[in-house]
Amino acid sequence: MLALQILANGLMLGGLYACIAAGFSLVWGVLNVINILHGSLIVLGAYLAFFAYTLWGIHPFASIVIAGTLFFALGYLVQSALINRVIGAPVLITLTLTFGLDLMLANAMIVGFKADFRKLTLDPPLGSIALGEVVMPVDRLLAMALALALTGLLYLLLAHSRIGRAIVAVRMDREAAALMGVDVRRVYAITFGLGTLMAGAAGPLLAMIFPISPLTGPAYLGKAFVVCVLGGLGSVPAVIVGGIVLGVVESFAALWFGPEHAVTVSFALLIAFLIFRPTGLLGKKGYE
Repeated sequence: MLALQILANGLMLGGLYACIAAGFSLVWGVLNVINILHGSLIVLGAYLAFFAYTLWGIHPFASIVIAGTLFFALGYLVQSALINRVIGAPVLITLTLTFGLDLMLANAMIVGFKADFRKLTLDPPLGSIALGEVVMPVDRLLAMALALALTGLLYLLLAHSRIGRAIVAVRMDREAAALMGVDVRRVYAITFGLGTLMAGAAGPLLAMIFPISPLTGPAYLGKAFVVCVLGGLGSVPAVIVGGIVLGVVESFAALWFGPEHAVTVSFALLIAFLIFRPTGLLGKKGYE
C-alpha cells in the first residue's frame, strides 16, 4: 500500500510539473528561446495569489484567471518590446537576455517581498479524501486537475484554433509560414504571451502546496527543463508524459534514497536522456 500512496503522490506532483513546463516547452519549441525568466514568473504568479487571498480574500483558483490575463499581456509586451529585437540572433543571445530579465525580476521580488518563505494557507482547509489506504489532500488533487486542464486547453488551442495552427506553422517552417501570409513577429509575441500565461497560472496552484519565496524560481525552472527533456519538445502530450514521469521518479526516489536525493536522481535521469535519447519519450526528431 505504501507504493500506491507514493504513486498517487507522484501523479499529483506530475500534473503540476506538466503545467510548469508547458509554457516553457512552447516558447522553446516555437521561438527557439530558452526562457530563463520562466521560473521567476511562476513565483510572481504565486505571490499574486498569496496577496490576493490574504488581502482581498480571492481564492487561489480564482486567481488563476486574473494571473492568466495579466501575465499574457506581460509576456506579449516583453516579447514585442525586447525579445523580438534579437529573435534572429544565436540562441546564446536570447538566453542571456532572458537571464538578465530573470535577475531583474528576482531581485525586484526580493526587494518588494523579502526572501522569507511564505505559505498560502486556506481557511477553512479543504481536507483530504481516502481511497482505501491511499490518502490524497484535496488541495493537491484539485491543483493537479486544474493543472492538467490548463495544459489540455493549451493543446486544444494549438490543435483547433486559427492562431494555434499559425503557431504550429511557424514552428515547423518560419519562412514558409511568412510566405503564406502569417505575421511571424505577432505569432512570436502571442506564443511568448501564452508561455507566460501558463507560468502565471501555475503560480497560484503551486502556492497552495509549496512555500513561496523569490529563491524558488531556479528550482521551478529546473523542473521545467527536466520535463522538456524527458517528454520531448514535439507536443503538449509530451510535456504531460514528462511531468508525470518526473513526479513519479522523484516520489519513489525520495522513498528509496531520501528526500534530499530526489532532485539528484531526477537530474541523473536528465543526463541519461540527453546521452541516450535526446528527443525525449515523445519528442520528434528535428525539434531542437
